[in-house]
This record gives sequence, C-alpha cells and structure tokens, in this order.
Amino acid sequence: MEAELLSRAFAELSTPLIADAGLRLKIPLRISPPGIRPVTPNQRLAGPVLPVRHFGSVDVFLEAMEGAQPSQVLVIDNGGRLDEGCIGDLTALEAEHCGLAGIIVWGAHRDTPELRRIRLPIFSYGVCPSGPQRLDPRDPSALRSARFGNFLVEASDVVFADDDGSLFAAAKDVDDLLRVAHEIWDRERRQAEAIKSGHSLREQLEFARYLEKRVADPSYTFREHLRKTSGAIEE
Repeated sequence: MEAELLSRAFAELSTPLIADAGLRLKIPLRISPPGIRPVTPNQRLAGPVLPVRHFGSVDVFLEAMEGAQPSQVLVIDNGGRLDEGCIGDLTALEAEHCGLAGIIVWGAHRDTPELRRIRLPIFSYGVCPSGPQRLDPRDPSALRSARFGNFLVEASDVVFADDDGSLFAAAKDVDDLLRVAHEIWDRERRQAEAIKSGHSLREQLEFARYLEKRVADPSYTFREHLRKTSGAIEE
C-alpha cells in the first residue's frame, strides 16, 4: 500500500484495533515497550519505516534523510536512553522539509515547545534538556535497521502510532491488518451506538446465555462465545 493511502486508512483506526486485527489474523506484531507518547497529544502516525541508529551525532539522521522517501517515518534507535535528548527542533524541521510523516524515538527528545509548534507527529519516551555528550563508534547497520525494545525494525516494516503507543508490522501484512481492523471498528461502533440507544452490551452479546452455558460446561470460554455471537470486544 502506498504511504499516503496507508496514512489515510489509519486515520479513523487506532493501534488497539491494529493489535486486535493482528491477533485475529494470527499475524505477529512487534509492540513497543509501554511508555511511548506523542509530544503533542492526539497525534497519530502511520508509514513505512526509515530506520536509523544514533551514536551521538545528528549526522546519521541527515544521512538517513538523504535517501528518504516521502511519508516514511524516521524510527530512531537510541538504546532507550533517557539521559539525553537525541532529537530537537532542527531535526524535526529537516524531517518535515524532506516530507517524512513523523519521527519515533526509542529514547528521549528535547525542545518540546518548538516541536509542538512544528506539529510533525513525534513520539518518544520522555524529555531531557541535555543533548548527547558522547560520540560512539558507528555500527555498520546504522542505516539498515533499528532496535526498538527487544526487537529489530527495518525498511520492510510499517509503523502505527497514536496515544495508546506504537507497533510495527511487516509491510506485506498491512492490507489485511487494515481490512480486519476496519471490520472490528465498524462492529464496535455499532455496538457503542446500540448501548447509547439503551441496548446494553450484555444483551448484545447474549451474556446471560453465556453464563448458562458455562454452568453446563465449565470449559466454555467467553472468547468462544464471542466468536459464535460475532462479538468484537476481545479476541
């Protein structure tokens, strides 16, 4: 799927819906460690990964942008460090200038007020006023992959991010994930509207019948019941 179409398709969805779709399709997803947040609340981001590893100098970001495609997402591996802000307003402005969709950092940022004025979607694990004071030896994989938590991401991956966090999927699985996520979204919206109209979720899911069946068969699970009633509240 083209990057621009991907962003539009994700506009009415969410990372929980993508995660549920992955579970339903049995597609493995790589979910970022808890704690990642958008610099500006209510931002969302979806796009092909532009991976980069940070070693203390901004030059590696600029080099990654030299070969960037519009609507890619700069995914920065800074080892999860919170003792330095590895990106600030100049990196964000340059990313915006070359058409990137946003930035996701396994680490911290700085220049928060300026970043919020730029409005480019940026996700990180926190803030630190100090920039890097180190210059480590550069790894040969600096522009080929990025570690994020306990997994690797590459240019063959796509990232989704919003207020609930971020997750990564192989690009080849994205069409199926979006299709099923939208099906779940549609069903949940209808269930929500029914609740607002006075038809409780318990009624919609025939919860009383589930309790009766569980008495007769203790091995009968709620998830099994949901599959039979086409419920979408959990997988």
